[in-house]
Amino acid sequence: MTDNSPAPSRRSLLAVGGAGLALGAAATGGAVALTRSGGDDMQPAAESGGAVPFRGAHQAGIATAVQDRLHFAAFDVKTDDRAEFVQLLKDWTEAAALMTEGRPVGEGAYGGLAEAPPDDTGEALGLKPSRLTLTIGFGPSLFETYGKTFGITGRRPEALVELPKFPGDNLDKARSGGDLCVQACADDPQVAVHAIRNLARIGFGKVAIRWSQLGFGKTSSTTPDAQTPRNLMGFKDGTRNIAGTETKRLDEHVWVTDEGWMRGGSYLVARRIRMNIETWDRTSLQEQEDVFGRDKGKGAPVGKAHERDEPFLKAMKPDAHVRLAHPDSNHGATILRRGYSFTDGTDGLGRLDAGLFFLAYQKDVRTGFIPVQRRLSSGDALNEYIQHVGSAVFAVPPGVRNGKDWWGRGLFEDTEHAENGA
Repeated sequence: MTDNSPAPSRRSLLAVGGAGLALGAAATGGAVALTRSGGDDMQPAAESGGAVPFRGAHQAGIATAVQDRLHFAAFDVKTDDRAEFVQLLKDWTEAAALMTEGRPVGEGAYGGLAEAPPDDTGEALGLKPSRLTLTIGFGPSLFETYGKTFGITGRRPEALVELPKFPGDNLDKARSGGDLCVQACADDPQVAVHAIRNLARIGFGKVAIRWSQLGFGKTSSTTPDAQTPRNLMGFKDGTRNIAGTETKRLDEHVWVTDEGWMRGGSYLVARRIRMNIETWDRTSLQEQEDVFGRDKGKGAPVGKAHERDEPFLKAMKPDAHVRLAHPDSNHGATILRRGYSFTDGTDGLGRLDAGLFFLAYQKDVRTGFIPVQRRLSSGDALNEYIQHVGSAVFAVPPGVRNGKDWWGRGLFEDTEHAENGA
């Protein structure tokens, strides 16, 4: 907020519905032009610091233009009370709608009862929305552990499968799994951290953070013709990533089109990939380029002149990463990538704990990530320099469509109707 006027209360804001939120975008984010809902296929045309609409047919943060920063958190459920968990989802939805507009949660961070904790933690006061998006997902363990308790037995989607153990995996259980997740992306790291912090505070006693990951330096793009970012190995990867405006490819590879509560949603695979960057940094340029199958300077495929030239896979080494990951090598399997780099101190042996936090959205994990990773894990030359150390998979429901809707409503409200004989 840039003015000194008091922030409207959560109740008064919700009373005016979607129109009030739309006005809030202009008030807090500067001049913002929006083509469609932020959860839709079209991209927001926003100035730096602007707001991405929270509501839409699809959740924002998937096809949305990739922001610069990430705070990803996986949560474990701590309550056996179904009504309490459903209320949490409603409260989270309400808070998310406010924070993505750059507004404080509830009655704000100050000005309330001095004897009570504030509704908002306050560290994002005065900051713009920074294109914050918040995206929720439900893990397999939610259905395994709480299916009967929450009345969702038999509601687990067939595509929400546990990932198999791949060759070379060295997964840390403390950095894997989770009953649910929230992905916060923004151009300001403090805005992203503030969002996760507030949701964790609201969920205290009902959920607890299992693990989290900060990310910087986006390693992929969903914006057509934008420069492809580089990973910590200095290479451009995922040049032919699905763009947010490619409606046909999104429908074919990302959005769930089956009938049911997941229609309009997607499936997320999160993998924490440690890079042995000290070894990589002592590797010759020629070997580095052979490993990826790309020119390091321009990012062009082997034998081509420009980054976006169609690759000639047979010109690459048989174990080149691009060759093995390409849809033509995987019966057309295609995923939408939203990865980020990370550095988390050292490993205690004088080496940086750094790498790629890989995020991939797809219509079905069984025909998306799994077959591609099976191929990569068994023959990719890059495996000499990386190791997968964390893993999770989540069902990401469709977007919140209006002021009465909330995260996961289709999963739980359909069950309510069934229980009531509706």
